[in-house]
Amino acid sequence: LSNLTTIKNALRIIKRVYGADIDINTIPLDDAQTYQLLSSGDTTGVFQLESAGMKRYLKELKPSVFEDIIAMVALYRPGPMQFIEEFVNRKHGRNTISYPHASMKNSLEPTYGILVYQEQVMQISKEVCGFTGGEADTLRKAIGKKNAALMAKMKDKMIDGGQKHSGIDQALMERFWKQLEDFAAYCFNKSHAACYGLIAYQTAYLKAHYPSAFMAALMTSDYDDTDRLAIEIAECKKMGIA
Repeated sequence: LSNLTTIKNALRIIKRVYGADIDINTIPLDDAQTYQLLSSGDTTGVFQLESAGMKRYLKELKPSVFEDIIAMVALYRPGPMQFIEEFVNRKHGRNTISYPHASMKNSLEPTYGILVYQEQVMQISKEVCGFTGGEADTLRKAIGKKNAALMAKMKDKMIDGGQKHSGIDQALMERFWKQLEDFAAYCFNKSHAACYGLIAYQTAYLKAHYPSAFMAALMTSDYDDTDRLAIEIAECKKMGIA
């Protein structure tokens, strides 16, 4: 909520100082200046993307599409963090993009073949294993709630479905299921990561295009937090803002 307030205040300042009336919900999601700011790791004040570790990964990843931001929001947490390096290497062509089976390409292509979201598990269960929407959601719940008994029930259905529906070898399906179980320990949903990613992008856009107005709005939000203000004052100096 404080970030939404910062955005609102930044837009108010921009209108008053620059006479520009910006509808934050219609800004382009392919803005080169915004991706340049994210890729350089200059993300102090940017929602979800300002920790030291996140800055380091952003510099390595050099996000170029909105999907990259959503994935980073989902991956940068205990558990999936172990896949960030592989994600970065696949994006930049240093590692081969591969899929557990060709039939899973449709679900995993946006994340360079790496399983990142609960929705991808649901999509694979439907497209590859012939699950109904209801069954796919039961699987999501089992994963999300780490329900071992329910997971065990879904296991046979998924392995059989992969063989019958897509002709996938049983051993491969067993391996994929093992991967799913490991993934279940931390799996995040894309819808949540996308909402976070959008606010992250909006704050980055304002910082890239209207740095003074954005920093003023940020410091207004943090006026009673001297530790944060010290960081923000240092950031202003670094950005050349008096």
